[in-house]
Amino acid sequence: MSNSPSDEVLTRDGLSPQGTGRILLIACGALAHEILALKRRNGWDHMDLQCLPAKLHLYPDRITEEVEKAVARHRDDYARLFVVYADCGTGGQLQARCAELGVEMVAGPHCYSFFEGNDRFAAHDDEITAFYLTDFLVRQFDAFVWKPMGLDKHPELRDMIFGNYTKLVYQAQTDDPELRARAETCAARLGLAYEYRFTGYGDLRTALEEQAAKP
Repeated sequence: MSNSPSDEVLTRDGLSPQGTGRILLIACGALAHEILALKRRNGWDHMDLQCLPAKLHLYPDRITEEVEKAVARHRDDYARLFVVYADCGTGGQLQARCAELGVEMVAGPHCYSFFEGNDRFAAHDDEITAFYLTDFLVRQFDAFVWKPMGLDKHPELRDMIFGNYTKLVYQAQTDDPELRARAETCAARLGLAYEYRFTGYGDLRTALEEQAAKP
């Protein structure tokens, strides 16, 4: 099975410590690197990770159904499930379905918000014209931005698609000079001003800390 964050992958790190019930994180593949980093850093060996394909973000109408399928497959095997998606373009459907299924999920409209911190992100009233990239999207810019928007074959579409944007904001989860340089190149390719903003893991870290601490 591939370990690419865009593929479905289940990681398990051994036996449940001290009788604590195991927790399954059902997550967007675009968050795999960040979740695994937090697991390693905090020793959350009682948490397993099930990633759904990151490309579901190109088809948000499919996210709710795929999350529900994952819950059905795994809920009998774990003491608790936690969905590591925000609303992610589902128009509230994912939150409503998770409530019906009795599983919790990360709060927020999308990962750009919870990486910065939902309260802090909501305080921005001047960023309706900002286009956001995370570490994952910087690494996968061509696969998740350039090609899906047809810019690889029709670069003339850039002005039509991004004409109302004024800047590209790189929300960095890690302090990586190579990713900074690549993000700046992405901004130039889109004809946008560039802003670097180190966010770390934001409310994702907080949400996972809360889940890890529950009995």
